[in-house]
Amino acid sequence: MKDYATGIQHVGIPTKDMDATKKFYEDLGFETAFETVNDEARVCFLKMHNLVMEVYESEDAAGKIGAIEHVYKEICDKNMNTLQDEIHFLPFWDNGVRFFTIKGPNEEKIEFSQFL
Repeated sequence: MKDYATGIQHVGIPTKDMDATKKFYEDLGFETAFETVNDEARVCFLKMHNLVMEVYESEDAAGKIGAIEHVYKEICDKNMNTLQDEIHFLPFWDNGVRFFTIKGPNEEKIEFSQFL
């Protein structure tokens, strides 16, 4: 993993109220870098300098501290693909993004993503 991980690309945060969440982070200085609708849910990438957060609508948002989200073969080889997820593609940014998600030890979702 150390040979492939170069930093955190973004952090995913589920929300039940996209407008309130966007306003909160914009008040802190974040700007909307990209916004779309995916599977009928709004998704917004908020950026400040090199910090990016993906906020997405979800009725499953925990609403409590610890609800955070965002190297496939190594993860699978170590039996850490706890959600049996596959590599997905979304047409975000210029060339799209590939990603997969696993579950951490505290039931948090951890997303690994790569810009193309």
